[in-house]
Amino acid sequence: MARKLRLEYEGGLYHVINRGNYRADIFATAGAKAAFEKCLGEACEKSHWVLHAYVIMRNHYHLALETPEANLVAGMKWLQATFANRFNRLRKENGHVFQGRYQAIVVENSAGLGAVCHYIHLNPARAGAVKLSGLSAYRFGSLYWLMQPRKRPERLDFSTGLEAAGGLQDTPAGRARYLEYLQWLAEEEPARKALGFENLSKGWAHGTKAFKKALVKEHKEAKVMRVAVEADTAEMRQLAWEGLVQRCLRKLRCQDAAVATTRKAAAWKVAIATHLKATTTATNPWLALRLHMGHPDAVSRYGAECRAERRKEAFELMQKLSDSRV
Repeated sequence: MARKLRLEYEGGLYHVINRGNYRADIFATAGAKAAFEKCLGEACEKSHWVLHAYVIMRNHYHLALETPEANLVAGMKWLQATFANRFNRLRKENGHVFQGRYQAIVVENSAGLGAVCHYIHLNPARAGAVKLSGLSAYRFGSLYWLMQPRKRPERLDFSTGLEAAGGLQDTPAGRARYLEYLQWLAEEEPARKALGFENLSKGWAHGTKAFKKALVKEHKEAKVMRVAVEADTAEMRQLAWEGLVQRCLRKLRCQDAAVATTRKAAAWKVAIATHLKATTTATNPWLALRLHMGHPDAVSRYGAECRAERRKEAFELMQKLSDSRV
């Protein structure tokens, strides 16, 4: 059976869902939830995603995502593969962590995405994980951070959910009214039906017939052009990585010609590779080849040592690149 082609485009809005393999409780512990939350934050940073809402349950997760760039596939591939690798390495296991490819439901507009945000925020109460009165205290969801504005990760944007709840503002009064709105929504079945709650985790797209028709047309055209589109996308992505490498070299006053003659673990090479890994979806094989760093696995090892400050010089150079927003 042919795999579904993911529709991705600039400014795309999505409800993304996936479960543990065989519905296993892969997020049964707080540590596992925190590890996925960390990976999600890194994926948003690398892919420049806007995260409007999320929740991590025992055996599944929900995301309300906006992709300013057409990079849903690359970002999700990195997110799930990275978490799976860390999950298996920690438990000294092998095999699939998730049940398969994630479900990415395309959403037509911000009003539709607002309904998805409400659905996600109510998920812990609807699943019986917490009482409705304690919904905002559920630690591994975006609603918790809505009520913690000073500690809130920058990647989160609550404007869509608040606007869809009656034009609320991200203020103490607006946040309190949003909690009241969620409680009302949980108790009012007609209101949930009006927002299409029963279908928000189903299908492939949410929106008008015209919107879905346009997506079908795009899907057919994309299937015809798939090989060319993927090749062009990969080339554009690598050109962007190359441009960032060049800017890093200039910032550190290093010569490109020295890449081939300097030792594999030179501090400036490690700093550049670690910076790209933190800010882009650049792969280990590409970085290893471009920076002459040997085996791709070495890129990950050097990067981990750099972030842990076990490579002091590399860490300081990486900080210089990060601080200057190369």
